[in-house]
Amino acid sequence: MDVHPTPVPPPGCPAHDSGGGVPLYGPEFAADPQAYYDYLRHFGPTAPVELAPGVAATLVTDYAAALDLLRDPAFRKDARQWRDLRSGKVPEDSPVVPLLAYRPNCMFADGAEHQRLRLAVTESMMRIDSRRLAQITEQVSAYLIAQFSARGSADLMADYAKQLPLFVFNELFGCPAEIGDRVLFGIAGMFDGVNAAESAQLLHRAVGELVTLKRERPGDDVTSWLMGHEADLTDEEMVHQLSLLLGAGAEPLRNLIGNTLHRILTHDRGAYQDVRNAVNDTLWKNPPIANFAAHYPADDRMFAGQRVTTGQLMLISFAAANFGMALSESHHAANRASLAWSAGPHACPSQRPATGITVTAVDDLLGQLPDIELAVPARLLTWRPGPFHRGLNALPVRFSAVQAMGQPAVPVPAQHAMARAEHRAEHRRAGSAGKWSQFLAWLRK
Repeated sequence: MDVHPTPVPPPGCPAHDSGGGVPLYGPEFAADPQAYYDYLRHFGPTAPVELAPGVAATLVTDYAAALDLLRDPAFRKDARQWRDLRSGKVPEDSPVVPLLAYRPNCMFADGAEHQRLRLAVTESMMRIDSRRLAQITEQVSAYLIAQFSARGSADLMADYAKQLPLFVFNELFGCPAEIGDRVLFGIAGMFDGVNAAESAQLLHRAVGELVTLKRERPGDDVTSWLMGHEADLTDEEMVHQLSLLLGAGAEPLRNLIGNTLHRILTHDRGAYQDVRNAVNDTLWKNPPIANFAAHYPADDRMFAGQRVTTGQLMLISFAAANFGMALSESHHAANRASLAWSAGPHACPSQRPATGITVTAVDDLLGQLPDIELAVPARLLTWRPGPFHRGLNALPVRFSAVQAMGQPAVPVPAQHAMARAEHRAEHRRAGSAGKWSQFLAWLRK
């Protein structure tokens, strides 16, 4: 008879010394999250975790249980029901609160209010023409690649994956240069932790100006379509929906592009002649958002064999649920049913454009730099710590240098100096001409 030993926490996991939840933060978790998920599964379909010091949550790690929760209206999205935050047990300045606390947008709404806001967002996003989206993505990717192709080396996270989604979204949402620069700056600061509170305020003000502009001069863009929707959103509702779409859309897409490139560069390139297969494998085995989709039970109840209580914070582990299903006998490589986009009434409304942007961005990069390869051993790559996302700190690569047409090759040391100077200058000017202005100038040559 087989004897299965009781799993123990991964090396370095503070759960070794505590009876509390398993921590999903810190370098140990970021380095090997699957070891943590393997350990969490011994609790059953749900497990006690800690998102930050003192912030307890229940994590759903089983695929079937995750689907049940995501589709069950008895689990609410309104974060004002979060019991531990209401009671003061979770400090308001906790690093996870900004992404979990209530805002008046469709992600935190339930019932009829959710349907009204969600329909406006979904129908506006559906109006994006796939050919126009591909054209914009190709233009942005060509611009970004031209900035580093002559060097023969790059960090694909900082130089490509991080910037491309923001540039594409600015175009789709009709941001003029004077507003788009601040949108880029605000989003980057929020996710990079560079004066996060000030960056969030900057983004909010910039989006407010965009709403005012589009009220006066609507255009052929997502902002104007959302504004003209029959849901008749107020200016405040517009600002919150747009901030959600711009901010929450940028981080997952950044990681999806980076993680897909990581998968291609660390596996047999021949297995991914079709980039869509690499994207699909990434969504199953290394999704860009690992743990999220906060829900709160509306009452005390049993769920997946465990008792849960009103207002208890519950999250879905897309990474654990997907990986467990991907290892099962019933899974097939072409299966598109991963939970990376969530499921149920709150499934990601940007799945189609996000997939299109990723496929085009990766295809363009590999097409222009066909001999691209990792510049360091894969084992030396590091991942950004945090309970929610799954993204690389950096993805250094090398390739045969390509001189951009009409541009003289710049020596590598000078390029590095220019990049550092640009980085410093951007942080000095949160509103003057920046990267978005530079891209628009390049596009109109």
